[in-house]
Amino acid sequence: MATIARPHLPGLALALALAPQLACSGDDTGASGTATASASGITGITSISGASESDSDSDSVGGGSSGGMKLDLPDDDTDGLPGGADCGSKLPKPGDPDFSIIWIANTGQGTVSKIDTVNANELARYRTGPGNPDPSRTSVNLRGDVAVANRAGGVTKIAARLDSCVDSNQNGIIDTSLGPNDIRPWGEDECVLWYHPMSFPQGLDSNQGGPRGIAWDGGQTSDCFATAKVWVGWRDQPSNNVKIRRIDGITGQTDDEVTAPDWQCNWGHGTYGAAADQSGAFWGLGTRANLVYVHPQTLQVERYQGPDVVLYGIALDADGVPWLGGWDGHLWRFDLGAKTFQDMGGGFTSSRLRGLAIDKEGHAWIAGNSPCALIQYDTKANTLINGGIALPGCGEPVGVSIDRYEQVWVVDREADRAYRVDPDTYQTVTVDGLVDPYTYSDMTGQGLSLVVNPPVG
Repeated sequence: MATIARPHLPGLALALALAPQLACSGDDTGASGTATASASGITGITSISGASESDSDSDSVGGGSSGGMKLDLPDDDTDGLPGGADCGSKLPKPGDPDFSIIWIANTGQGTVSKIDTVNANELARYRTGPGNPDPSRTSVNLRGDVAVANRAGGVTKIAARLDSCVDSNQNGIIDTSLGPNDIRPWGEDECVLWYHPMSFPQGLDSNQGGPRGIAWDGGQTSDCFATAKVWVGWRDQPSNNVKIRRIDGITGQTDDEVTAPDWQCNWGHGTYGAAADQSGAFWGLGTRANLVYVHPQTLQVERYQGPDVVLYGIALDADGVPWLGGWDGHLWRFDLGAKTFQDMGGGFTSSRLRGLAIDKEGHAWIAGNSPCALIQYDTKANTLINGGIALPGCGEPVGVSIDRYEQVWVVDREADRAYRVDPDTYQTVTVDGLVDPYTYSDMTGQGLSLVVNPPVG
């Protein structure tokens, strides 16, 4: 097994919440299959910063809770990611305060928290939409920026670094949140780059069909990943069709949209989780073992129906193979060659699996319930390493993500907490203070980085 040097990390604390609905909507019937759909050309972006992000960086930026503070940012030519071009200060790099960030939605508060995983410090908290946006899944691009899926309808992009924020009121500083108690009114935080409203019909079980599965693609190294796009899926309720939209990451405008018709009973949801592979293709998971794949160039939609089980979590390994956490307590793998679902077995301490993430060593880290625990599984050797890693004080772990230093993060909805787990010693540190948070997705961007820049050797 390869040894990865890991820095000493000081303590931290976090949290997360919200349970999936267990009932199927009666109109979720139909069969899986293959469909092809063309781009819709739908647009509709509400820019709340007053301008769109561009590839150029500001020379002078800052932030403040009232008057703000002026910051002079250093010019550094060191690239922050493998495979990057001459990106200079456009990418986060070791030593930057924004190098290793996890973004977790405070579902009950309508906000998202930006947390430094190294220093256990919540750097900022942002509203994710107007009214009660009901945020849940987050996806992070290779620049560190986050896209938040609001289940009430809408996607919000927030910049990770101050020099990507926009001084829309032209007062010479960046007016933005400086901590968990500094939440700016909607439309007034200048690090919230755009909001993409969606034609999501209301009225069927509230936000049951709302946007959930969300995933950035990798973009291009030639422009330092500036032109990455974000996929998002939702159920076009009350119909049994699923919509999957690709949004321009800079402008927030719709690029393409496809339909996956006859979506089988999936608790009334659309795509429950999502990931993008190295080519930029979209993988979406329906809870009733439905997988949908959208080709990044042709937009051809491929559908795969699995066994009669509930699948909750999705993550891609370094080869782009989907791994799925089963509500039945089993780990599942989708064979890309045979196009079949493979039962990799159960026998874990937990009888129910939720979200999962895969690290550079090929270890899957899986949130377990009944009882609550963390599970470690070797996807290369197909062997269980540890079926029940203790999470002291846990209640209902739902999401897992890996940070840039290969530390494992587990978000616990019931405990209002997130755990940082050392992958070697299993020692845990907690971060508290979030509000009813519920995120299980690529909260750090390391899932995307794994497939775009897979380890060599």
